[in-house]
Amino acid sequence: MNVYGEREIRLQQHQRKQWRIPPVDTQMEEKARKHVDQLTKPTGALGDLEELVVRLAGITGQVFSDISKKGVAIFCADHGVTVEGVSAYPAEVTGLMIGNFSRGKAAVNVLAQRFQSEVAVVDVGSRLPKPPEGVLERKVRSGTANMAQGPAMTRQEAEEALQAGADLASSWKGAGLQLTAVGEMGIGNTTSASAVAACLTGKPVRRLIGRGTGLDEEGVRRKGEVITRSLQVNRPDPRDPLDVLTKVGGLELAAMAGFMLEASHLRLPVVLDGLITTAAALAAVRMEPRVRSYLFASHQSAEPGHALLLEALDMRPLISAGMRLGEGSGAVLAFPLFDAAVATAREMATFAELGME
Repeated sequence: MNVYGEREIRLQQHQRKQWRIPPVDTQMEEKARKHVDQLTKPTGALGDLEELVVRLAGITGQVFSDISKKGVAIFCADHGVTVEGVSAYPAEVTGLMIGNFSRGKAAVNVLAQRFQSEVAVVDVGSRLPKPPEGVLERKVRSGTANMAQGPAMTRQEAEEALQAGADLASSWKGAGLQLTAVGEMGIGNTTSASAVAACLTGKPVRRLIGRGTGLDEEGVRRKGEVITRSLQVNRPDPRDPLDVLTKVGGLELAAMAGFMLEASHLRLPVVLDGLITTAAALAAVRMEPRVRSYLFASHQSAEPGHALLLEALDMRPLISAGMRLGEGSGAVLAFPLFDAAVATAREMATFAELGME
């Protein structure tokens, strides 16, 4: 056996020991599917809503899953790669938006309030000396290094960010939350997410990158060059997802991956947002494949790389609204669809109740 093979086995053993992801309850899924098929409608007529009911049943162990307590976690961090001119906004906007989240004035706050969802804002790596009141401070470091010149962070820092996300998932499970979503904020993080996506999917960089926060054509070209250079400089190992996050990822990406790993361990469903959360999801699934069964795709972003990431995960989004905001806004927007799915399963009559076989 070669040296890499030995290292990979040790890594996989470590991951399995840290996050033991249980399989979903297939018997409960089948029970839920039989119930849905007996509702007063043609088979499959409610489309994705029916699949939501079935998948939630497998996760929660209930035919009619109680998902009344919801929350969205927004992980925030700065990126050193912004010095390469990859964003239309200055790096200071990360800190400004953290303040906006804390005041409840961002798009995700408005949607979360509308759909009665909790919001947790977690600073895992901003450059703010002190985060605003109400923000959870789990800062690993004040922003990543410039990945175009070397690794974004150390492996230990990536592991600490994973743990920060895992801690919140564990806390929320203990508090009784039943449906969660992940979001992010970090100027420059579409660049990091696209680099992670390119490494893990093997797709050409040019197919993955978009305008992000509003780049022009020259900005998109420069962004592609920076990502390509970052991959060449760091040579992240696609067989080691944590190495990828360490070298070309972001602190918020690692934290979201940790959140998903721990949530899956605790049988807590997670709704994904756009490109950046889905890049973190692919990393988490590559660490532990069973995580995939606990994740839901909310929408398909206007960012071209998002569709390729969803394809790599074999996930179909519930919404296509041309969004590319981030924050977890698309994930929260999908929450009413989950409520609708459970309500129809619980409250619709069956054909048997109408006296029909």
